[in-house]
Amino acid sequence: MKTPDTRRPRPGSDILKTALRRNIGAMTWGTVLMGLYQAGETAFPIALGLIVEHTMQDRSPGALALSIGALAVIITTVSLSWRFGMRILQQANTTEAHRWRVQVADCGLEPVARDAGLKSGEVLTIATEDADQTADIIEVVPLLISSLVAVLVAAVALGLADIRLGLLVIVGTALILSVLSVMSRRIGSSTREQQARVARAGAKVADLITGLRPLHGFGGNHAAFRSYRKVSTEAKHQAITVAGVNGAYAGTATALNAALAAGVTLTAGWLAFDGRITVGELVMAVGLAQFIMEPLKLFSDMPKYVMMARASAERMALVLAAPPTAAHGPERPAAGGGLELDCVRYGALRALKFQVPAGEFVAIAAYQPRAAADLAAVLAVKVLPHAYEGVVRVSGEELAALSIEAVREHMLVNPYDGEIFAGTLRTNIDPSGTSRTVAEAVEASMLTDVVALHREGLDHGVRDRGANLSGGQRQRLSLARALAADADILVLHDPTTAVDAVTEQLIARNIAKLRRGRTTVVITSSPALLDAADRVLVLDEGVITAEGTHRNLLAGDEEYGLAVAR
Repeated sequence: MKTPDTRRPRPGSDILKTALRRNIGAMTWGTVLMGLYQAGETAFPIALGLIVEHTMQDRSPGALALSIGALAVIITTVSLSWRFGMRILQQANTTEAHRWRVQVADCGLEPVARDAGLKSGEVLTIATEDADQTADIIEVVPLLISSLVAVLVAAVALGLADIRLGLLVIVGTALILSVLSVMSRRIGSSTREQQARVARAGAKVADLITGLRPLHGFGGNHAAFRSYRKVSTEAKHQAITVAGVNGAYAGTATALNAALAAGVTLTAGWLAFDGRITVGELVMAVGLAQFIMEPLKLFSDMPKYVMMARASAERMALVLAAPPTAAHGPERPAAGGGLELDCVRYGALRALKFQVPAGEFVAIAAYQPRAAADLAAVLAVKVLPHAYEGVVRVSGEELAALSIEAVREHMLVNPYDGEIFAGTLRTNIDPSGTSRTVAEAVEASMLTDVVALHREGLDHGVRDRGANLSGGQRQRLSLARALAADADILVLHDPTTAVDAVTEQLIARNIAKLRRGRTTVVITSSPALLDAADRVLVLDEGVITAEGTHRNLLAGDEEYGLAVAR
């Protein structure tokens, strides 16, 4: 049983702390190795300075060989520490990003939606881009520490040559970070706004793709495209703003780092000219001034990446900390029960009242498509009990008192536009791989011709959204999946609108045969399905206006005959 989430909202900082805590081991080893890498890089110009110093004093081949050996050790250390350090950090980064993606996706797929105020397209962006950027903190912290190590080692080495050189590096680094930390705040706020606008654009295009056919049908596609263009343009302008801020940040960082390196070089030259440092120390100082540019750049870039990770973590917190839209009960419906609606008012439904006893096959002829869609939404628990008046009872228990997971296990509502997933025919029919009635479902839905058409049979590949199947094949595949689930109560909404009349007649008989003894409700205007049902309920203007067998209604109700005639 899931209970409402009453915890305090989880801020982005807590998400970052969790990511850091979970990866403390990998980060420790990564920091050690990357620190060793940066120390080795720093040691290279120091070693060159010492070699020059000693070579001028002792020109023996042994001293030269020893110097070359020392350089080889340094180069090997630098190469191996970088290789293994980055491997550890990137593996931890990738794993952590995967954890957050799964967690965000889990929240998005919960039976009760969370009140995050986001569209599905925005949640998708958060589960991908924001999860990746949040996990980048795993690499940022070790690189930040290792860069600091390099700067400190350089400062100490220069300070041993002359205290003024060491102080210049320390003071210059502090000044650079002070300037860049102010600029990084602007990057953080701009990045948050950009991510939000990109997510809104993604949500808009996802909605457009889903509703493209209906939009073409009533000529609304141009208005919809203009709406998307507006949202996309806003995202583009914000991306340009962020790029400008990042460019200013990078340019400032490069200029300040170059100024510090130039200052160290010129100061060392002046000290050497004045005889206060040796030639070897001058070589070391010039080499460190050139080398220090890399760790300083890396060090100065880190605040930007921290702010980006924080912005992404805050967006993930919108999903992870959002409470469910409504509470739901703990009970489970009894097996083999019926279905009852008692004075339900929602959308086009007006005090709708009817009962389907356990084991009956009932067809509902809805004269208005809106009423059919609203009824299907209520039964599928897409509309939660608090959002409509009246009571829905499943196996005698009020829907509000039942666990939504249990309701959906007990009562399956298959929509008219059932989604088809990339995979195979088999994985679409039986996603969990546990159904024992796949063969019967394939036969009942008349999908046998599709299976027989391909050498792979049920293992024939299906593209995303069933792009390589016809409309009728997609509909029959969706129906086969619903039948294979073998639910106690099955509700089908227009399951045969895309198939020909002969196939529809066979499907209607097969459903009645396969579902015999189990509660089945079909919302349809198909004469074949209406005729196969034990009883037909006429849904007009949101209420049940007539009931009986299909043939009796045809004989005695002229309006019914006109509504269902094809």
